[in-house]
Amino acid sequence: MSTTTAATHRVRVLAAPGDRHDEILTPEALAFVGRLAGAFGERRRQLLKERRRQAIRLAAGSPLDFPIATSAVRADPTWRVAPPAPGLEDRRVEITGPPERRMAVNALNSGARVWMADFEDATAPTWDNVIRGQLNLLDVLERRIDFTTPEGKEYRRGRQLPTLVIRPRGWHLLEEHLEFDGGPVPASLVDFGLYFFHCAQRQIDAGRGPYFYLPKLENRYEARLWNDVFVLAQDLLGIPRGTVRATVLIETITAAFEMEEILHELREHSSGLNAGRWDYLFSLIKTFGHRTDFQLPDRARVTMTAPFMRAYTELLVRTCHKRGAHAIGGMSAHVPGKTPGADDAALATVRLDKEREAEDGFDGSWVAHPALVPVCREVFDGVLGDRPNQLDRTREDVRTTAADLLSVRRTAGPPTEQGVRTNITVALRYFDAWLRGRGAVALGGLMEDAATAEIARVQIWQWLRHRAVDRDTVLRILDEELAALGAAHPWAAVDEVRELFERTALAAELPLFFTPDAYTRHLVRIPEARS
Repeated sequence: MSTTTAATHRVRVLAAPGDRHDEILTPEALAFVGRLAGAFGERRRQLLKERRRQAIRLAAGSPLDFPIATSAVRADPTWRVAPPAPGLEDRRVEITGPPERRMAVNALNSGARVWMADFEDATAPTWDNVIRGQLNLLDVLERRIDFTTPEGKEYRRGRQLPTLVIRPRGWHLLEEHLEFDGGPVPASLVDFGLYFFHCAQRQIDAGRGPYFYLPKLENRYEARLWNDVFVLAQDLLGIPRGTVRATVLIETITAAFEMEEILHELREHSSGLNAGRWDYLFSLIKTFGHRTDFQLPDRARVTMTAPFMRAYTELLVRTCHKRGAHAIGGMSAHVPGKTPGADDAALATVRLDKEREAEDGFDGSWVAHPALVPVCREVFDGVLGDRPNQLDRTREDVRTTAADLLSVRRTAGPPTEQGVRTNITVALRYFDAWLRGRGAVALGGLMEDAATAEIARVQIWQWLRHRAVDRDTVLRILDEELAALGAAHPWAAVDEVRELFERTALAAELPLFFTPDAYTRHLVRIPEARS
């Protein structure tokens, strides 16, 4: 594979050159990313080691509870987060998706108040996807995102634009195409750093600001690391401290026990918390998958009305509003199809979900498709009216205990064969798409991303571990679904998909994520494979 190598303050770009990549990978931008990597790379490594130590402690039986060491933070009634930043006062509908050009225009025209451009779960991190995503965001701010497909279909940006929020990749991922001091650069710092360098001042000039969603944090120390990244980034570019705003996704079980502490660490830069429901279930299984009392039934049966999920979301609203922060509800992933009856039923389910969130006190919620924006907006309009949020609903009636957050066995049940098949199908089809560079995939009427693929494969692992399903059944369904995948998509890399599924779902020890392994084995070869 032919590559270019550019050295800038110990940062090297190791990748095939791409169209307009030089607009993003400027020497100054690379130097900025290098400053962040040099300042925070070692702390990141130490925090990831602590993640592993905590996982071992919990697997060995250590109790999970609200930290005693930070009880004073939780008890102190005086502190609050920063007030809502420009463009983030009203967040009743937020739409999410990858920063791909067509999806960007659709999101911008959707009528949502916020567009979350997702470099994480909805983006397969090929080098072209990463840099093309940055270019698309730059083009949005420079008002040059309009385009016409080869088939002649036009995509044009409207006048009323939602507030742009960026979700960088998580701390656990590395960007193999950027090298700093002989090793890959943390992917989170690449996504954050390139966007911040090129777009922070542009956003400020437009009357908004550099806003972010922070994924997969596990504790207050990881929030503190992000806060320090924000401080240094603002100082380096001469931007006033507190200009950055960040919403943290509470999508790990350990973070659920440190919501107030996470807000406290980020309070100068905080814009709230989000109930990342799918990754939260993934984290729960990953953390306690060895215990029989944490065995979950089919994914479709684990709704937001399950007692442990209710405890989690009600605590989130209570925590946020106690500290003046927005509470944003979870994803509705329905993708409208061409079957009116089925769509009506799905939209009714979405409406019920949003009604529950609005009545519980959430200030807004997520959708994955523009067709869901009117439903979500109508529900929150009915509760909010002309008010931008419902921060005044402090939910002092909520009293959540550690036992409430961990009461999974009240939702327990054996899997069905259809549930096993659905999980295997979702994992295989998503792995195939992801390895070919697509991170958001419509499957069975739902928009699936890395989070739902993670749930699918860890449930298979958990059910096998506890003999809720026998291995022969799983292998039989695996063969059948791989054959169906190959028949439907002759170009599918069936052997690679099988290998990835076997490594991440059928191994004796559960890999923490499927993405790092798949990335290093496959995506680093994408430029060569596509040439």
